[in-house]
Amino acid sequence: MSRLHRVAGRDLRRAEKDCGVSVPQGLLKAARQSGQLNLSGRNLSEEANQNLSFGATERWWEQTDLTKLIISNNKLQSLTDDLRLLPALTVLDIHDNQLTSLPPAIRELQNLQKLNVSHNKLEMLPEEMTHLRNLKALYLQHNALTEIPEEFEQLSNLEDLDLSNNRLISIPASFSSLSSLMRLNLSSNQLKSLPAEISRMKRLKHLDCNCNLLETIPPELAGMESLELLYLRRNKLRFLPEFPSCRLLKELHVGENQIEVLGADHLKHLNSILVLDLKDNKLKSVPNEIMLLHSLERLDLSNNDISSLPYSLGNLHLKFLALDGNPLRTIRREILNKGTQEVLKYLRSKIRDDEPSQSDAGTETAMTLPSESRVNVHSIITLKLLDYSDKQTALIPNEVFDSVKSNIITSINFSKNHLSEIPKRIVELKEMVSDVNLSFNKLSFISSELCMLQKLTFLDLRSNFLNSLPEEMESLTRLQTINLSFNRFKIFPEVLYHVSTLETILISNNQVGSLDPQKMKMMENLNTLDLQNNDLLQIPPELGNCVSLRTLLLDGNPFRVPRAAILMKGTAAVLEYLRDRIPTN
Repeated sequence: MSRLHRVAGRDLRRAEKDCGVSVPQGLLKAARQSGQLNLSGRNLSEEANQNLSFGATERWWEQTDLTKLIISNNKLQSLTDDLRLLPALTVLDIHDNQLTSLPPAIRELQNLQKLNVSHNKLEMLPEEMTHLRNLKALYLQHNALTEIPEEFEQLSNLEDLDLSNNRLISIPASFSSLSSLMRLNLSSNQLKSLPAEISRMKRLKHLDCNCNLLETIPPELAGMESLELLYLRRNKLRFLPEFPSCRLLKELHVGENQIEVLGADHLKHLNSILVLDLKDNKLKSVPNEIMLLHSLERLDLSNNDISSLPYSLGNLHLKFLALDGNPLRTIRREILNKGTQEVLKYLRSKIRDDEPSQSDAGTETAMTLPSESRVNVHSIITLKLLDYSDKQTALIPNEVFDSVKSNIITSINFSKNHLSEIPKRIVELKEMVSDVNLSFNKLSFISSELCMLQKLTFLDLRSNFLNSLPEEMESLTRLQTINLSFNRFKIFPEVLYHVSTLETILISNNQVGSLDPQKMKMMENLNTLDLQNNDLLQIPPELGNCVSLRTLLLDGNPFRVPRAAILMKGTAAVLEYLRDRIPTN
C-alpha cells in the first residue's frame, strides 16, 4: 500500500526520532489493513509535519488505499502538497491544529466526503476547495475566516456546513445554489444581513444564525418549507417575519433581541411548533393567537416587559413556561413560584371566572349572550376561530354554531373531545373555513359534510379510529396538508392520490402495508410524505421517481432495504437509492 506507507512508514519513524512522537507499530499495521489511520493527539508539530513526507522509496507492502486520515489535536501549522498522493481519502480530519492555510493540492481529493478543519487559524479558503464535488460535510467552525469564495456554489452535494465562530460579515448570494444543504450553522459571526436567495435552499432543515448583528430577516425566509429548526438568538432583531410556508417548523429561538411586538401574523401558521423562545426581548404583551399553537410544549417569555397574560394561554398543554423577569401584575408571585402547571391551572380558572353566567341575563351585550357562555366569542371575533376543544364532549352543542352569527370563521378547532362523528352543522361554514382540527377524537368515518368545505387547505385528523377515507374527499380541491397519524389505516387511502393540490401527507403510526408509486408520482405538488412507524415490508423502487418529494420519512417500518445508513442520509439519497434499483427490462 504505497500511499499509506508514504504517510506512515519510514518518515513517521523519522518523525518519532526527531520530535519524540510515539506511533505504535501496531497502529501502522492496522492502518495498512483497514485503510484508516488515526494520529490524533500525538503532539505532531511543524517539524514532524515536514518529516511526514508522502514520498517514499520502499514499496514492499502495497495493500490498500488510505480512505480515512485523522491527524487532529496536534500542532501542525501547514500541510504539504503531498496530499495529492492520497486520492482515495473519503474522510480528512485535521481539527484542532494551528493551520493558517490549506494546500492547493486539496483539490485532488475528489473522493472526499467529510472534511473537518475546525479549530484552526484559517483566514481564507483556497479556491481549490470548491472542486471537491463529492463533499457532503464541511466543518470550518472556530477559524478566522472573513469571507467565503463565490465558487462555493459548486459544492452541490454539501449537506452539512458549519461556519460558526469566524469573522464573516456577509454571505454570498451564490450560497443559494447549495441545493442539497440540510444543516447550516452561521452562528457567532458578524453578519448584519442574510441574502434573500437563501430561501432557495429547499432542503434546509436546520439554520443557526445565533450571535450575529442581524437587524432584519429577509421575508423570503418564510418560504422555506423544509425548515424545522431556526436559531436567531442574540441579534438585533426588532420584529419577526411571518412564516406562511414553514409548516414543519418545530423550534424557533429568537431570545436576546429587541423585539417589541408579537402579533397574530407571526403565530397563525406555526402549526408544528414545539419550542418558542422569546426571552430577553421587549415584548409588552402576548396575543390571544398564542392559543393557536396547539403543539407548543416549551414557551420562554422571561425577561420581557409583559404585565399581563391572555387567559387562553392556560388551554395550551405546555410542559415548560418561563415568565421570570416580567412585571406581571395579574398573577401572584406565589402562583408563579409553583411552576408551569399551577400557572396554567390559574389561567384556566380565570377563563371560567370571566364567562358570564345565567344570572347575567339582564346585562346582555352584543358580544356575549347567556346561551353562549361556554363559547369563546373573543376567538370568533378577533381570531376568526371557532374553538370548542378539550371539552371531553361527544357532541358539539348547537350554541357553538349559533354563536358564529354573521362573523367570518376561517379556523375550527374541535380537538381533544369524544366525537364519534363530524358535526353536521359544520357544513354551514363551507364557504369560509380553511383550517379544521378534529384530532384526538373517536372518529371512525368521515361524513360527507366535511367533504363540502370548499376552501379547506389544512385538515388535522390524527389520533382517531379511521381506517378509510371517502371518495367524496376528492372534491377538496384546495387541500394542501392532511394529518392522519395515529389512526388505523392498513392501506394508503386511495382518494389522496386524486387530491392534486396536496403538499403534505402525514400518515405515520398506522398499519399501512403498501402504496402505489405510479399514482404517487402524479402528485406533482407533494413535497412531504411521513410514513414512519407503519407496516411497510418493502419500499417500491419506483417511489424514487417522485422527484417533487423534499421530505420522505420511512423510519420504523419492517423493510430491510433501504438500510438505516441510507435513511440517515436524507430524502435525496433515499430517492436516488430507490431509482438505482428500478428494473431496466
